[in-house]
Amino acid sequence: MIWRTRSLTARVTFLFALIACAIVTSLGMYLYSSTRQALETRADYSLIGRVEHFRRLLHDLYNVKQMEDRPALFETMLGNEQDVLMFAYPGQAPFVRVNPDNMVPPPMTPLALDQPLSLDALHPGKPVNGVRVRWISALAEVGSDGTTVVIVGAHVMTQESHILEAYYWQVIAAAMISVLLTALFGFLVLKRGFRPLTTMAERAAEVSPTNIAVRLREEDAPQELRSLAASFNAMLDRLADGYEHLSQFSADLAHEIRTPIGALMGQTQVTLGQARSAGEYQHVLESNLEELQRLSRIVENILFLAHADHAGLTVEKTPLALADELHKIADYFEGVAEERNIQLVVDADGQVQASPIMWRRAVSNLVVNAVRYAIPGSTVRLSSRQQGVGVRVEVENQGDPIPPEQLERLFDRFYRGDKSRSEYTESNGLGLAIVRAIMLVHGGNADVVCSSEGIIRFGLYFPNPVAPT
Repeated sequence: MIWRTRSLTARVTFLFALIACAIVTSLGMYLYSSTRQALETRADYSLIGRVEHFRRLLHDLYNVKQMEDRPALFETMLGNEQDVLMFAYPGQAPFVRVNPDNMVPPPMTPLALDQPLSLDALHPGKPVNGVRVRWISALAEVGSDGTTVVIVGAHVMTQESHILEAYYWQVIAAAMISVLLTALFGFLVLKRGFRPLTTMAERAAEVSPTNIAVRLREEDAPQELRSLAASFNAMLDRLADGYEHLSQFSADLAHEIRTPIGALMGQTQVTLGQARSAGEYQHVLESNLEELQRLSRIVENILFLAHADHAGLTVEKTPLALADELHKIADYFEGVAEERNIQLVVDADGQVQASPIMWRRAVSNLVVNAVRYAIPGSTVRLSSRQQGVGVRVEVENQGDPIPPEQLERLFDRFYRGDKSRSEYTESNGLGLAIVRAIMLVHGGNADVVCSSEGIIRFGLYFPNPVAPT
């Protein structure tokens, strides 16, 4: 958890340093191992070469006496002071012995005169102070009298060990320096590379409710950050739309509530201005009750919309016979329609899966809206039809044509397209917004179209669940 909260620059720098350490150390160890193997192979060939040289040298002598009289000649041919060289007759003690550390040879069978020397003829010995030792033994012929001697040689890799030790610490130092340089330059590069993020953060810090129009500059962002900037700008667009919608909603709500509250206060103040009869008090109370009922409807509708928007409203759906339900709604509004000389016609069949209360409320809101704004003497048609795997319910009336730009906003809360829609209504500008909310919780949608002749058709699409096969 602590690692995740660390600076991204510090984390990536550390990982870069770790990777550099692993790579440089692995490469250094590989080079060290290769160098060590090369030095050991070179030392082995050098030992074989010296013994082969002694073989030829002994072959050129006249007798063994010359060897015994001149041992220093052979000492000068050793690789270093710790090397071993011994000449002996087969089965006897050496008559020439150069062995400064008194090392004991491992069990070896001397190579025959006709056998060439090779790396396979070498034998490992007991290390001296941890330093590798290699032994070899071979027969040699002295002069032409047929005398045979055994040559025993050994090489202690003292000098090679010093070289390898120095090289080892050089590898360690190179790895440490590489890690430090990688961390330093990686930090500087990352600091510069993350500068666009800092710029984006500074730009985002400018966003506020009073300055919500600020957007990140996508064209200036690196390719890897453009999608982030685009997503952030899209989020700001949604927030700006929501903020504007909320501000407009608050203003409309205040306007709607102010009217009944103002009426209540005005009537009450006038009534209290002088003594009134019981009948006058009763009339004022009845008028106040109407305004309070209006406020109650506004509050109820707002609470329903808030619940549908934020609480994830779930509904229990039951099958509804469309013909029966639409006829019931038509009968309910028949009196209101007759007052305006409007005829209600139902043309429906089939059934729908929906919440009965919400379904009736949504369709009733559309019928109220259609009757209210229909041309007197016209017809309001209630119909339904199968559409795909769902059912579409439509309410159609004839009224004044609605411009396309207003059609898109009819389902907005408190929206009214013209003055005629600003008069007192049952829904107070929330009826169609409630219709849309009901359709959303049912997984459907609501739409409206208007022809140039003023034929306005509201449609509700209710998806029916597909029966399992």
